[in-house]
Amino acid sequence: MFKKVVKDAREAVRDIPDSCTIALGGFGLCGIPENSIAALSERGIKNLTCISNNAGVDDFGLGLLLQKRQIKKMISSYVGENKLFETLVLSGELEIELTPQGTLAEKLRAGGAGIPAFFTATGVGTVVADGKEVREIDGRKYVLEKALKADFAIVKAWKGDAMGNLIYRKTARNFNPMIATCGKITIAEVEELVPVGTFDPDNVHTPGIYVQRIFQGVNYEKRIERKTITG
Repeated sequence: MFKKVVKDAREAVRDIPDSCTIALGGFGLCGIPENSIAALSERGIKNLTCISNNAGVDDFGLGLLLQKRQIKKMISSYVGENKLFETLVLSGELEIELTPQGTLAEKLRAGGAGIPAFFTATGVGTVVADGKEVREIDGRKYVLEKALKADFAIVKAWKGDAMGNLIYRKTARNFNPMIATCGKITIAEVEELVPVGTFDPDNVHTPGIYVQRIFQGVNYEKRIERKTITG
């Protein structure tokens, strides 16, 4: 189990190949795996399909991969903070699969739970339902949504131990728990790597059985995506 601990982000993403599917935790810039994304940018792998609620901003988070044209497709919910993203989509350089936020969360959770698909009322009667099965259940229409799985899942946690048990901090939990379960290989970067036995098992958010690699990150910026003030 202690072989899960790797030196840094570079080692953690060392074997992620071109043309694979990667799911990344975070909501906006909150709880994103900053170190791992930077290491992916450095490696220069390409033709990636990325599953993430957001697409970062122009010069941070997934925006780094977009700048280098490493992503061919995004499966996301909200992408409004990235101007480059908009430019790439409109020019046809980037494929986008927009998914309602709650549906995206459930597609990830279902993928991790071994549930191949589920019915939801969200999106019925809209373009979201185009090409999908719609079924009436108890007098209401529902659209069939398929689960999401990834070759690699990368998450960010507040604390973790050498077994891969993770605890997230407040709203930085967001999409991370679902994404941690949906990858064939899950990589966790943590702000603090603690000894095994530190955690009360009842307080663990992601059990270590889901995590294959873990490392302690460095130099977290914790940027604010959009600051709103009154004066």
